[in-house]
Amino acid sequence: MKEKESEAQMAEKTNRRKPFEGEIPEEVRQHVRAARDELRESVKAFLPPEFMEHRKKARKEMLLAFRSVIDAALEHMEEKGKKA
Repeated sequence: MKEKESEAQMAEKTNRRKPFEGEIPEEVRQHVRAARDELRESVKAFLPPEFMEHRKKARKEMLLAFRSVIDAALEHMEEKGKKA
């Protein structure tokens, strides 16, 4: 239960503040979002579908690699804590 509470708290913190909110007019922010989406679509059309699939798999592998580094660091901390 405690883990779910921390996830909810993280989600609340993430959604709480938007970058440049109040500093840049909402109309401009919407325009930038639309331009970003159009750019992404044009890049997708330019690249072969195989590239996008490979990119997706490569990103997953990078995330798994980061996970293994974090797991190793946590194990190291636990072992160090047991010795102390």
